[in-house]
Amino acid sequence: MKIKNINGTSDNNCKCTSWLDHWKNYSKQGLPNYCPEATCTAKPEVGAHVQKESGSDSSWYIVPLCKAHNAQKNTTLTISDSISLVSANVSSTCGASK
Repeated sequence: MKIKNINGTSDNNCKCTSWLDHWKNYSKQGLPNYCPEATCTAKPEVGAHVQKESGSDSSWYIVPLCKAHNAQKNTTLTISDSISLVSANVSSTCGASK
């Protein structure tokens, strides 16, 4: 799956301890041993805000990435199809009223 990192989102907050915890809480997956970028062997350390590269879906999602891939600007990344994209829309996740 091809994604683009959304830069300038570090001021966005959610009720989880971090965006990586947000991904862990809502993905129903364990944290992968390696950054899901196709050629990377670094550990995933952050929950990155991303968008799907193609299609009409302009929603923001969270995926675990290493710090180096999270810092890349205007770059398309190919990530494993087995990694869940978790909505960054807190009104439908951790900020939803119960």
